[in-house]
Amino acid sequence: MPVRTTSLNRRLRTPSEARGRWVGVILWLGIVIGFSGCGLGEKRTYVVRQYILEYPSPVVERLGQTSDLIKIERFSVAQAINTTAMLYQDTPNILNSDPYNRWRANPGEMVPDYLIRDLRKVNLFRAVYSYHDIAETRYVLQGQVEDFLEVDEKGSSKAVLGIQGTLLDLTRKGIPQQVLFQKSYRSEDPLREKTATGFAQAMSRAMEKVSRQLILDLREAVQ
Repeated sequence: MPVRTTSLNRRLRTPSEARGRWVGVILWLGIVIGFSGCGLGEKRTYVVRQYILEYPSPVVERLGQTSDLIKIERFSVAQAINTTAMLYQDTPNILNSDPYNRWRANPGEMVPDYLIRDLRKVNLFRAVYSYHDIAETRYVLQGQVEDFLEVDEKGSSKAVLGIQGTLLDLTRKGIPQQVLFQKSYRSEDPLREKTATGFAQAMSRAMEKVSRQLILDLREAVQ
């Protein structure tokens, strides 16, 4: 007489079947935990905006023109501000940087680039060369960016730009005789809105003022 299989016996599994079932369960749990872990350990990303200066070149009347050439060297930068980060100071002795907004170029490159543009527009010299050009010129303008930051104090904010410029006449013998002038320029312009865009606009206005004054001093020195 055949033996009838009970429902209990039908639920029994061989050792290999049991191991296969547990392997499947473990794999499924691993996949679930992996997907949930991606959300927990993922770092948040953010967009860093990059800013430039933007202002019209100064218009200087009755400037005249010299037949000489000038080269604008790359400016050195004070180490505390030698960065493309947007810097701000709201507490004495503490200098902070904005992690979400930066300048497109280092101040040591950006400031002379705009001076070159402005000098070419006013036609004070027959030709204006940049620090990238291989050219022999009579005049060379060197400099250093000393301040390039936002200062917050007494409930107001302002862009502060400070540079030092040195004009050399290479036709003269001896370094002391080559120095026609060495001057410091400083401009402060209030922020019209307390944003990175407002800071870039205020720094642009400060740069326009410095550029205009430097052009006038160059005219006086070479004419």
